[in-house]
Amino acid sequence: MNSVTFASPSRIAPKSTDLPRTTSHLWAARLAGALAAYLGLGLALVIVGIPTYWVIIGALKTNREIYTVPSTWWPPNPAWSNFPAAWAAAPFTRMYLNSITVTLVSTTLKLVNATFCAYAFAYLQVPGRNLIFMFILGALMIPEEVTVLPNYLTVASLGYVNSVTGLILPTIGSAFGTFFLRQHFLSLPREVIEAARVDGAGHLQILWHVVLPLSRPVLATLILLTAVARWNDFLWPLVVTSKDTMRTLPVGIFFLFTQEGTTEWGVVLAGTIIVIAPIIALFIVVQRHLVEGIASGAVKG
Repeated sequence: MNSVTFASPSRIAPKSTDLPRTTSHLWAARLAGALAAYLGLGLALVIVGIPTYWVIIGALKTNREIYTVPSTWWPPNPAWSNFPAAWAAAPFTRMYLNSITVTLVSTTLKLVNATFCAYAFAYLQVPGRNLIFMFILGALMIPEEVTVLPNYLTVASLGYVNSVTGLILPTIGSAFGTFFLRQHFLSLPREVIEAARVDGAGHLQILWHVVLPLSRPVLATLILLTAVARWNDFLWPLVVTSKDTMRTLPVGIFFLFTQEGTTEWGVVLAGTIIVIAPIIALFIVVQRHLVEGIASGAVKG
């Protein structure tokens, strides 16, 4: 009979002296990871924060203070008059109304369009839907500048130049929004959708009562991205409008440059703050949904 040998416990169990060493290595790795993360955040804060800070203090400086070397980190006598001067240099009241109208209507129509298209691509057995979806993905590869001339010719033929309709109409399609929502809809639990169908719910009921409530972070993210893009749009409002009363805020900043030249930088920077303030407020409102929404919208193909 062959003899059976058993390993001694000392060969199986780790030595007690190894445990503190393993623990210390684990804490060192965690500390190094935390330091690297904070270093990256600090670097990002410096890269983004310093230009933003200079815009703010530049809006509160006179021309002499702006061109003074070395520059001051805070003006001793803030020039608050730059803000009313910027507001009076261009028809900002009308431009604000135009930007708010275009942003709200265009964002709403984009969201509705993208939601219905994404639901169809995710849950409806449409013949050739994958091929159609590939064409939509191809639209993402086309630069926006390429579509300016065809869009202008179409809008001009319809008589919508220098109108709010002309500003909004070419922007209601959303290839990115369709792709973004479709990816998220595919990640939703199929059991919930099937349970709603068993209960007799139709497609509109499933979309309204099941899919959309489960997609709030993604919808908030898409609203923010779309609203920022429409609010900051410069090229299309510049092309399709020629009247100052029909132009939007980014064109108004350009108007400050043409009126004030390169000498009134305080006025130009004050106008910049006037333009970006609503977008910053919107970001503060929806920021808690932003990271979760981006992660949820790109997890499944």
